[in-house]
This record gives sequence, C-alpha cells and structure tokens, in this order.
Amino acid sequence: MSSFDKIRTRIAPSPTGFLHLGTARTALYSWAYARHHGGEFVLRIEDTDVARSTQDSVDQIIEAMNWLGLHYDEGPIYQMQRLERYQAVLEQLIAAGRAYRCYATPEELTAMREAQKARGEKTLYDRRWRPEPGKVLPAPPEGVKPVIRFANPIDGDVSWDDLVKGPIKIKNREIDDLIIARADGVPTYNFAVVVDDWDMKISHVFRGDEHVNNTPWQINIFNALGAPLPRFGHLPIILGDDGLKLSKRRGAVSVMDYAANGYLPEAMLNYLARLGWSHGDDELFSAEQMVGWFDGTHLSKSPAQWDPAKLDWVNAHYVKQIDEARLAALVVEQLAGKGVAVSVEQVQPKVGLFKDRCATVAALAEWLVMYFAPVSPAAEDLAVHVTDAVRPAISTLAEKLSALTDWNKSSIQQALKETLTASGLKMPQLAVPVRVAVCGRAQTPSLDAVLELFDKKKVLERLQGL
Repeated sequence: MSSFDKIRTRIAPSPTGFLHLGTARTALYSWAYARHHGGEFVLRIEDTDVARSTQDSVDQIIEAMNWLGLHYDEGPIYQMQRLERYQAVLEQLIAAGRAYRCYATPEELTAMREAQKARGEKTLYDRRWRPEPGKVLPAPPEGVKPVIRFANPIDGDVSWDDLVKGPIKIKNREIDDLIIARADGVPTYNFAVVVDDWDMKISHVFRGDEHVNNTPWQINIFNALGAPLPRFGHLPIILGDDGLKLSKRRGAVSVMDYAANGYLPEAMLNYLARLGWSHGDDELFSAEQMVGWFDGTHLSKSPAQWDPAKLDWVNAHYVKQIDEARLAALVVEQLAGKGVAVSVEQVQPKVGLFKDRCATVAALAEWLVMYFAPVSPAAEDLAVHVTDAVRPAISTLAEKLSALTDWNKSSIQQALKETLTASGLKMPQLAVPVRVAVCGRAQTPSLDAVLELFDKKKVLERLQGL
C-alpha cells in the first residue's frame, strides 16, 4: 500500500451482455473492501470488443449496479474513449524496447504452431519479429498491418501474493510475447487493463479465477512501465445446479432478471456475499454490517455452489422484514406486469397477511392478484370441493354476509359459525369451497382474515356466481 495514497478498487465488466451473478459478486466484494477502508470504488466499462459491445448492455450493467446499491465514486469510464492514451503508452514501450511490431501473418503463425506441435513442444510465439542484439530482422512485408507484442522477460519468475490463493509463482519461459495491440490499433485486454489500473490508481483488484493466467502478463507490463502493482485477489468460480460454472454463455441469469422475479436487492447482496466469504456463522446481515466486516480476509479458495432454495430462504427473510409501504410498492410493480393496475394504498393493507408465506415479491403478488382481478378456479377444484352437498351452505353464507353492516373479521367469522350450525358442516367442508369460489384456490390463510380484505360486493358476486 505504500505506493498508493488510498484504497481504490474497481469493477470492469465487458458490455457484451447482462451483468451476471459472478460479476455482481466481484463488484460487491470490491465495493465492500473500498467502503471498509474508507476508499473509492470505480466503474470501468471494458468495451474494446467493439463487435460485441452494445449500449443496451452498458445500460443494463448500470441499472443492475444501482439496483444492488453498489454506488461507484467514479465512472463509468469507457476504454474506447482512451485510445489516444493507450497509443501513447504503446509507443513508450516500443521506444524502451519493451514492445515491438510483429508482421507475422495468420498463416505463418498457424504453420509455426503446427510445427511446434509436431515436435511435441508447447505452442508459444517464436519471437521471430522480436528485436535482439545481433539479430537482423527482415524488411516489413508490403500490405501487412502489424500487431504490437509485449517483449515478455525470457528468464526468471513472476510472482504475487494473491489475496485469496496465497503465493503464486510462474516461470517467464512459460509465458508468450503477448499481443497488446491488434492490427487495427485497438489494445487487447491485458494491456488496456494495466494502463487503466495504473492511471486510475487502483490499489486492489478482485476478479474471477479465470484471470489467474492473465496476471503474470499484467504484472510484467506493470513492471515494464514502472507502475505500482495493485494487490490481486482471484475469486473462485460459482457453480450452477449442474456442477458446471455459471457464466454469460452457460446458465447464468441476469441480476435484473432476479429483480424482475421479485427478489430484493438486500437479499441478493446478502446471498452473494456468502458465496465465497464468511463472517463466522452469520448468515443474515445488512450491507452496512458487511462493510464493517469485509477486510479482505476469510475469502474461500473453493468454488461456491449456487443454491436457489437458499436464496429463497434469504429473500423470504427480507420480504418479512422490509417496510410494508415499500413492499406494497414492489407488489404494485409486479401486478402491473400482469396487466393489473392498482395503487400502493390498495395493496398495503393486504401484504401483512400473506408476506410470511412468500419467498419473493412475485409470489406475494400471485396471492394478492385475486383481490384486483377475476379469478378462474381450476375445474378440478370446483368438481372436488364445490359439490351439490355444499351449495346450500354457500348460499346461506352469502345471505348472512350480505346482511352484515360491519365488514370485518369478527362479523365474517360469526357468519361462518352460524352457517356451519345451520348446515351441520365442519369448517373445512365449508371453508375450502368458499376459498375456491372467492380466491380461486383451495388453500389460503384464515378465511375470515382473507375475506375481510375483499370488497364485500366482490365476495358476494363470486359466491353467488357458482
């Protein structure tokens, strides 16, 4: 840390798709580490993959970050707006003999690799265009635009003390002379990320396991530039239900898909935090508590298992805990997605009865839709529960409910009791058919409590419409 004035972390997604769960977890750890140390958190958009980068992806990434509450202090910073800076650093490296232009054609490189394979050698660029003392290079071929390669050290080792994995050492002879700028002048990932982290004074880099193999190149480029090295922490992968890695290309779901499906941001942060980090046996904690605890230790070296049931358990906790006005507003959004337009004032009195039964806001909306839209009881439920034997009792109940001057739980309960006495039925024999008729389902919380929340007229219409 002596090379840096303060802790600065970053998240640097590629805008070639949505913000997936692995990147969200990395963003969370980076944000929490910076906040824990009173530092700064930067959002950088790595958009040098011009063919696949889209503004829609950028917008969705920013939307997901905002939804999660991972507010950044700088950014978004776009790599494609920094091309002049990369070009200047490339020329600096070439002038210092730490990078060079390579004119090898794709066909030549293919032939080189095939020959190496035939000899049983590791396929590495043979440095044919790398300037060396006493080496005479051929004249650049006509019509061939060169790439720029980094002149990686040939001898010695590159090593770092990983924040997650501990000490790592790799021999330089195992590392290729990396292409750091394409023939069109656009820098490659491993070069641009170094210049960015250098310019942005990034002190700590948390990222996925797949970047371990990139780190030796990056460290050597940092050293060639005389730039201070950040600390690296490579996080283990997240496995899906099938035991394979979650990724954009295989099985991952957008963070915003979880928002749309009724998950809460505090639940998602809580759950993501535990996928690779722990604080004792604490399972449920706020973002503020995590910031207080997250000092970069207790990071797991083992892959984490995505567990939808555990996420539902965490989310159910927060559904029960959050302010009911906010919960009602979220239900209103869910109902709007079903084409049901209602207000928070209409919804809020009803959420308390059902929220303890729901893992998500979407599930809560599924319960409450019966109050605002027509219900369609399943034919099987009608056939099983609304029989000729119970229809007279339903008619009696409708009459008693119609006569009520006070529409509340107590009076509804009294009407139910009087109907049971008159019909000789047991409560389940009456309550289940009424639930099917009024609510469209056979199981609900206490019937009197459920009916109290309905408009009296709607209850009578549904009972009389059987």
